Amino acid sequence: MTMTDTWQDHSDIIDELKQKDTHFASIFDEHTTLDRQINKLENDVVKHASRDEEIEQMKRRKLQLKDEIYKTIDKNKAQSRA
Repeated sequence: MTMTDTWQDHSDIIDELKQKDTHFASIFDEHTTLDRQINKLENDVVKHASRDEEIEQMKRRKLQLKDEIYKTIDKNKAQSRA
């Protein structure tokens, strides 16, 4: 997986995994929810200043989820080729 990969680059695999793998669907949904929450908090200047630590924790969790999502995508790609 390269750093320039995006969800759109893997939309077919993601759609398939979301349907057949409940854990994948769960972590993907959690990642999406965190992304929205982080963006909302960062764009709200008043809340942002008082919630820096919470935002950082959310970003760390989001990154963990992203790593797990890409590992699952890579694993699925390898199995598809085999």
